[in-house]
This record gives sequence, structure tokens and C-alpha cells, in this order.
Amino acid sequence: MNCTVAICDDAAADRDYLQTLVKRWAADRGHRVELTFYPSAESFLFRYAEDKDVQILLLDIEMGPMDGVSLARTLRKENDAMQIVFITGYSDYIADGYEVEALHYLMKPVKEEKLFAVLDRAVEKLHSNQRTLLLELPGEVVRLPVYQIRSAEVQGNYVTIHAKTDCTVKMTLSELEAQLDDNFFRLGRSALVNLGCVARVSKTAVTLNDGTVLPLPRGAYERINRAIIQRG
Repeated sequence: MNCTVAICDDAAADRDYLQTLVKRWAADRGHRVELTFYPSAESFLFRYAEDKDVQILLLDIEMGPMDGVSLARTLRKENDAMQIVFITGYSDYIADGYEVEALHYLMKPVKEEKLFAVLDRAVEKLHSNQRTLLLELPGEVVRLPVYQIRSAEVQGNYVTIHAKTDCTVKMTLSELEAQLDDNFFRLGRSALVNLGCVARVSKTAVTLNDGTVLPLPRGAYERINRAIIQRG
């Protein structure tokens, strides 16, 4: 696979180290990687304004004046396909990671095997993001990228799919589920949720990163937590 990877870190030694690991991973997996490097969030944004081809971003959090979380929030306003991996020396930012749909956190010093595993997941996600659904709506056919689906709910004989633009389609929830992958979890009879969009799970509800709250059926708490853990 050909992919574009950017490393944004204000420490030159860390950028060089990550570059070495990424090149080693690409050689080991047979990927062709285009690598770019940025010493600050501001320098990344300056380049990004002209070239939005970055697919995987290895992003340091503790930078200034703009930190990595602020950069990720800015990127997510228009790009929900980029795979963002936070690189940090602290574990205090996990909640922010949910908000910006970070793929993973890696603690410094980064371990080779952990970075390789995360990059493998990023490539899998990029492949998955290319999958689309063809939905027949009144008077039109819509092609909807699967990764954009946050959740889906049954309303009578119809299913409403919540994505960038909501779509209501005449089909069963089981028919929709059969077209999706294991990133989606069935919430009882009436709803599906994208595990990548889950911000919080309580005994009675699932909260998505856009603030949507979906009721969690009795007995589903352990199953959805296990699914989230297995997803990584």
C-alpha cells in the first residue's frame, strides 16, 4: 500500500526516532510511505492548507503555543478520515483523544512493536474507510462512506442512519448490519453504534463524541465494553 505519514513533534530527536521506526515498519510490511516532518502544530497547518493528503499523523501533544490536541480539534472540523496517533509522555489526555477520535495513544519512549501494531491498525482503518454503502432514497441513490456512520436507529419499517447527513432508508436493521463490519455494535433490537464514535459507556447509556446519548439495553454493558477493548 502507498500511504502518506506525517510526524509532528517539536523535539528533533523524537522526530528522527519515529522516522526510523516508520521506515522500518514500511520495509517490513512492504508498504511505500511518503514521510513529512513538522516541528510545530502551526507548521503542519501551514502545509496542510495547501496539501491535505496526509493519511496518518503521529502527533506529539506537548507542544506550544498550539498543542497537539488543539491541532487535532482543528483538523477534525473538516477531516474525519485522517488516522491520528497521539505521542505523549503523559496519560492525562485520554478524554481529549475520544473527542477528536484519535486512533491510539503511544507513551514516550515509543516501543517499536507497539508503533508497528498501531500503524497496522491505521492501514486497516484506511482500507475500511474506502468502503461505501449505496442507499436508495426517494428520487436518488446516495453513496455513503461506512466510516462516516455514527449510529443507526429503527423507526417502523425504516432505518435512520446518522452520518454527516442523516439518511432514512426502507430496510431492516439486520440488513444494514450485514453490510457493516465489526466496528459496529448492535444495541438491542433498535439501534447500531459505531464503536469508534463512543465517548462514554454507563450501565444505562452510550454517549457518542458528538453528544448523542443512546439507551443501553439491560445486559449489554459488559458486551459493549468487551467489544471496545477488543477493537483496541
